[in-house]
Amino acid sequence: MSKSITVSYEGKPCYDILLEQDFGELIEQVKKLGYQPERKICIVTDSNLAELHLTGLEQVLGSYFHTIITFCFPAGEERKNLDTVQDLYQQLIISHFDRQDSLIAFGGGVVGDLTGYAAATYLRGIDFIQIPTTVLSQVDSSIGGKTGVDFLQYKNMVGAFYQPRLVYMNLSLLQTLPEDQFTSGMGEVLKHGLIKSASYFAWLKENYNGIRKLQPDIIEEMVYQSCLIKRDVVERDPKEKGERALLNFGHTIGHAVEKLADFQLPHGHCVGIGMAAACKMSRDLGHITADTCDKILETFVQFGLPVSVADMSAEDIFAVTKSDKKMAAGKVKFILLESVGNAYMNPELTKQQILSGILSILNHSGYSGGIEEE
Repeated sequence: MSKSITVSYEGKPCYDILLEQDFGELIEQVKKLGYQPERKICIVTDSNLAELHLTGLEQVLGSYFHTIITFCFPAGEERKNLDTVQDLYQQLIISHFDRQDSLIAFGGGVVGDLTGYAAATYLRGIDFIQIPTTVLSQVDSSIGGKTGVDFLQYKNMVGAFYQPRLVYMNLSLLQTLPEDQFTSGMGEVLKHGLIKSASYFAWLKENYNGIRKLQPDIIEEMVYQSCLIKRDVVERDPKEKGERALLNFGHTIGHAVEKLADFQLPHGHCVGIGMAAACKMSRDLGHITADTCDKILETFVQFGLPVSVADMSAEDIFAVTKSDKKMAAGKVKFILLESVGNAYMNPELTKQQILSGILSILNHSGYSGGIEEE
């Protein structure tokens, strides 16, 4: 039995999230949206996914739509930029796409963010559908309408809030997900429990074996629960004026690490490192005990997330956090834990407190793989 979640925007139902095990319901869903066979469809994907699953999606969509084109770009965060968007615009123009036509984001977070931004800006806005294919994009980036690209060295600096018409998840595609991409997605999954639900965090630990074995019923429940948490937050705060900022737990230091690693580390791994620092900062402020902090980090390591990083300096990481787009009045808004399942925003940390958290995730002084701190 598939699951569905309705997401509202500004108080009105906006789009559905469907959790399926195949593409069997996709055409029925696009018909419900009122899409006619004459509507042109552009599938936007990357080179990794195209090799594995593009033909299957083209066949499904081709059974209904008369015109389907594909825009495929080289996989990788370094391609999430305005140059790639410009190439996509050009293909849409050459193919005579108008406001009645649609884009489909078929891939992970990079594909979804870039496609959504292109949809928001081409002809001042055309429809797009999210078909997220990674854990990270299914539980996080496909929900909530955040779209965007990186600009120069600044991550997600250019973007728009723009809602999809549908989020369709074929969970069976996770079976071919590379190991590092699966563990990367678990960074966002564990984050949801830490910021909003202690019971969900406990459930994740209890169901470790089923999650790691990709048992369909366990994976469906995990994605469903994470989507509910993300849905509830973005409905209450669609444009990140308050509560939605809690979803950035681990991201300020995580984004800095990601940038200094030249985007060669998976996003969720960088978030894991950032969450490890935030947990230690929460411990040092007296919010969580040392034992709770250690148990959280042990859970990260169990699920394959790194909790430290090598060959970086604390001052360099700190300097990059100062260019974070979430700054306000010159202060970085750090998300910390009051307790497991209860996060809050702290814009008043001193440089020394931040540096202390950063130092804790550098290899020479951080917890890693069961080794206790000195």
